[in-house]
Amino acid sequence: MKKILATLAATGFLTLSAYAAEVQGTVQSVDAETRTIALDDGTVYTAGEGVDLASIASGAAVTLTIDDTTNEVTSVDAQM
Repeated sequence: MKKILATLAATGFLTLSAYAAEVQGTVQSVDAETRTIALDDGTVYTAGEGVDLASIASGAAVTLTIDDTTNEVTSVDAQM
């Protein structure tokens, strides 16, 4: 019985860690030193190590993918 409960708990944890949110906005500023992206609505997000901040410019319309467990940006998609 303990093995079943442990398996269910582990499966639930892995399922929760896979969720991500998408946020759309216009980039107000990017700070490569602190790895932050500020949007024009005042929200500031921290980018993960794998995100290329050099390709993001102020004024760009973007969709940010945010990892719900770490609250970090995992990818940036510039909208054209």
